[in-house]
Amino acid sequence: MLTVTMLGCGGTQPLPGRALAALAVQAAGHGVLLDCGEGTQTALRRWGVSAYRLAAVLLTHYHGDHILGLPGLLQTLGSLGRTAPLVVAGPAAGQQAVADAVAALAGALPFAVQWRAAETPFAAGPLTVTPFALAHRVPCCGWALTLPRAGRFDPARARAAGVPLALWRTLQSGQAAGGFTPDQVLGPPRRGLKIVYATDTRPCPALQAAAAGADLLCMDATYAADADLPKAKLYGHATCREAGALAAAAGVRRLWLTHYSAAVTDPAPGLAAAQSAFPAAVAGADGLRLDLEFDKEETP
Repeated sequence: MLTVTMLGCGGTQPLPGRALAALAVQAAGHGVLLDCGEGTQTALRRWGVSAYRLAAVLLTHYHGDHILGLPGLLQTLGSLGRTAPLVVAGPAAGQQAVADAVAALAGALPFAVQWRAAETPFAAGPLTVTPFALAHRVPCCGWALTLPRAGRFDPARARAAGVPLALWRTLQSGQAAGGFTPDQVLGPPRRGLKIVYATDTRPCPALQAAAAGADLLCMDATYAADADLPKAKLYGHATCREAGALAAAAGVRRLWLTHYSAAVTDPAPGLAAAQSAFPAAVAGADGLRLDLEFDKEETP
């Protein structure tokens, strides 16, 4: 199961009740934080998400409304006694300057901060994390997080291979045991879970491809009104209607709108615009939470 919590859905400046960009994803006792805007620490505590269990912080880009919560978060993790390394990933361009600034602000820490360029997929706990390019004014990347699901255990194959009954559970969990390997007893991989996070960005082919079939797309919806489309194009953002259209084209199951402009005080008109293209769209709000489970299957 995956648990997704929206910690902040604002862009540029926080508002009362709306923190800046941050999303938490939890799976099997591990956590991933996507963006870390101002107020993220307060939001983590408010919405009951453990900062200590973070395996990685994934940054879309290095504008202040997405990263200014990071130095304080690192300091807090140090005060909590964390010693395990923490991966912080984001675009390669400009990363070293940001890493140096964050290190200077956070000070000495009892754990290593492992800065990683967003170029290739990697593991964060049980999740596979895949970066992809977005279309913004500065280098920016989206993130696809997938929780894979092994194939169905086949007792007949296990018996034919001579696997002792005592090893079945271990092999079913995907681990080798007693000289046997999971591929000897498992069928083809089944559909897992996928979450895609993309802000700040214009709609673009890379985003549509990455979001294809996702269980949840959390996408930039800076502008609520269609009349603001020229500004969206100028500043590298999307309108709510565009977010809905991309979600529909990508065939996602759910859409959360996020990164609202501070001028958007009522999300209802923007939500209606998004729902005209994608009826399952949801207006992002701080504290919005979703538990995602693997698809149920009929017993053979």
